[in-house]
Amino acid sequence: MSGERQTQKISTSGRGGQSRTRFLLWFCLSCVVAVVLLVSMNGSGAWTPSFLSTAPREHLSHTVKKRLLDVTITEQGTVQSSENKEIKCRVRGFSTVTYIIEAGSEVKEGDILVQLDTKRVEDAISKHTTESHTARATLEESIADLNQSRLAEDAYLEGEYKTRLQRLERQLKVARTNLQTAKNMLANSRSMFNRGFVTLLEVESNEFTVTRAKLELEVIETELSVVEKYTRNMRLESIRGNLAAAKSKKEADQSGLAMDEGRRDRAIKELEFCVIKASKPGLVIYPSSAAWKDTPDVTVGAGVRRDQTLLLMPDLSKMQVKVGIHESIIARVHVGMEAKVTLANAELVGKVSSLASVARPAGWWTGNVVKYDVIVEVPPLEDLKPGMTAEVDLLLASYDDVLTIPVAAVIQTEDGYFCWVKRGDEFVKKPILLGDGNDIFIVVEQGLETGDEVALSPQAIMADQGEVPAATQSAGPASTESGPVVYEPDDVKSGEVQGE
Repeated sequence: MSGERQTQKISTSGRGGQSRTRFLLWFCLSCVVAVVLLVSMNGSGAWTPSFLSTAPREHLSHTVKKRLLDVTITEQGTVQSSENKEIKCRVRGFSTVTYIIEAGSEVKEGDILVQLDTKRVEDAISKHTTESHTARATLEESIADLNQSRLAEDAYLEGEYKTRLQRLERQLKVARTNLQTAKNMLANSRSMFNRGFVTLLEVESNEFTVTRAKLELEVIETELSVVEKYTRNMRLESIRGNLAAAKSKKEADQSGLAMDEGRRDRAIKELEFCVIKASKPGLVIYPSSAAWKDTPDVTVGAGVRRDQTLLLMPDLSKMQVKVGIHESIIARVHVGMEAKVTLANAELVGKVSSLASVARPAGWWTGNVVKYDVIVEVPPLEDLKPGMTAEVDLLLASYDDVLTIPVAAVIQTEDGYFCWVKRGDEFVKKPILLGDGNDIFIVVEQGLETGDEVALSPQAIMADQGEVPAATQSAGPASTESGPVVYEPDDVKSGEVQGE
């Protein structure tokens, strides 16, 4: 038994030694493989396990041939109505929205669409009502003053002036009588003095009485003359001036009352405008907000101003699609051009009705891409609603039996356009002249012939051949009036190829 256990231990010890030996061999082999891989790495950083296969890498190719080529641009647009009834705010100043109906709601005549906060309007009604009452009291005072001014002239002429004139005339008559009496007494005293019946002192006293009577008469005559020539006219002018002023004040107070009552009535009317109801049945949508905004301009709690459009009620019988066309292609679009409009559940054929003369504002929200709005009219369709997404295809050009090449096979460098043509087992770089095209195929005007095979992965071939140009780029050229251009990714979203 002890011998068997010993033999077993020896055998176990032998297997452990073999395992360690195999681990060392595996580790050495791994190191060798790593060194070989590092040595076989090319300049572009790609691994080339040349020790696994000596055959050259296979590249996909395309056989150049003539075909029918349609140059089509496809853009996403939004369905909208060409005629919209605008629901506007009619309350002056700024108001706060307390309720607004959901966009896309079908409403009946008389349904509430928008409600505005009424506190500011109610305060205005209270203020203008108080001002109206104050203006009314002021006007009544002015009317009373005017009536008094109208009576003042007659009251003066028939009252004060006439009474004073009569008093002065009576005083004048008495003064004249007194003067005549004094003269008679003077004459009598002089006669008596000559006879020796009175003294000289009495004669002198009667002379003084005559002089005083004359003075009193002159004073009364002067006063009467002043009253008739000056005092009367001055008083009449003053009375008439006060009358004119009273008339003007009455008119001013009437205007002030009308203004205050107008403000009060306007505020009362604006209180009614705080609740906006539908004037006819139809669909209700929100007006379009700026492209950079995430929420509509009109929401509960938002401030709105007078004449601001709050809602739209579109005419569903007159629908259109608005799309943005890149500035590099807009010159190829014209009014009357047919357009295929694809909806979620239907396809329509429309026509371009208008092109914007000014580009959309470009900003960070558009990636600084400059586009022009193009309107495409579409025929009426049931269930066609504003806001729907539509895909619009515009056929810019159609070419029959032209030599084409895939866009992926072309490289644009500072020296022009190039492709790699298969010659035997290798691909040879060849310059080409390109024409119009879409984002799949481009017309080849010079440099290739029917039956040529071009590589579809020119960047990989350049890497294999160790060619690393300063600047390369996949091209999608098209010919325009100014010469070949390159369609950038934003220029052409998708294209159609016919005649495959």
